[in-house]
Amino acid sequence: MRPAAPGDGPTHFIPPVAERSRRRTDPAERHTGVPRSGGPDATPPADPGATAVLRPVSRPPADPRLDATGLMGAVPPVPDTGGDDGGEPPAEPPRPRRGERVVQLRPEQTGEGYKSVYSELTRPTAGSRVRTIVRGAGELLITFGLVVLLFAGYEIWGKSVIVDAHQNDLNGQLAQEWAADPTVGPTTGPSVKPKPPAEGKPVAGLFIPKLDKHWVVVEGVTPDDIRYAPGHYPDSAMPGEVGNFSVAGHRIRSTFWRLDELKTDDAIVVETKTEWLVYRVYQQRIVKPSQVEVVAPVPGKPGTRATEKLLTLTTCNPKFDNYQRLIIHARFDHAQAKSAGRPAELEG
Repeated sequence: MRPAAPGDGPTHFIPPVAERSRRRTDPAERHTGVPRSGGPDATPPADPGATAVLRPVSRPPADPRLDATGLMGAVPPVPDTGGDDGGEPPAEPPRPRRGERVVQLRPEQTGEGYKSVYSELTRPTAGSRVRTIVRGAGELLITFGLVVLLFAGYEIWGKSVIVDAHQNDLNGQLAQEWAADPTVGPTTGPSVKPKPPAEGKPVAGLFIPKLDKHWVVVEGVTPDDIRYAPGHYPDSAMPGEVGNFSVAGHRIRSTFWRLDELKTDDAIVVETKTEWLVYRVYQQRIVKPSQVEVVAPVPGKPGTRATEKLLTLTTCNPKFDNYQRLIIHARFDHAQAKSAGRPAELEG
């Protein structure tokens, strides 16, 4: 060992190889990690500022079988997706064969682990098919009920708006015809017979004070004629004539809906070109649709010569059906000239 040169600094004494071997085999040192301080072979304490020159220890490569990552297995390589590197595109999933159906499965965690929702909960069974049929039938019935309600609402309220609009037009037409044609409208003279209007044209005004309703009556009783107004039976008498002035109307809110409320002695007023004709109810009855004798000149007695001025109103019965007819018979009470104003029956 060479003497220390100036500037080398302190050095550590390195014992011989045999001494190092002894120290490694000394049980006390192995237990405490500190060499014993006594004895002939004791090594002097090292200088705290000294440094040791040691050879690097190379570690042999670890056994991959004992390595943590080796126990987990090799990481599988990432498949090539054929992206921007120009590789082949991924293969298409297999298509189902005939008779097979692709079902999207959704895992669901249970106490026994994950299970397929389809295989355990949604596989078609007899009960599920019955429930599907019942649910579909229920939805269909609900839809049908809504359609019926909408139709009923239209029949009750929707048509009233339409009929009122047409009635306003008919009022204007009737006023113009009475002002332009002196033959339109009845007269009470015995030698002058009024000219019947064309089918679908306005004939007279009809008022029912008890129901607070009034309409313009048109000529004809076909479905087109009475769509928006009551219609006059063409073969029956005109207003103010001897005979039976017969009028038909639909049983809807805008027309004869409340006709069954009329009682004996209730007033019905007919407006002509020059007069107000007041009739009084004397009979209400329900007949079959085939009993057309109710509109004969003498109701119920076809072929009998008329001697009175009568008024007959007909409509369907019951409401929302037509297998019967509701009939109101009224008898002429008195007339009042329009120049004298409106009759008291309309003012009450």
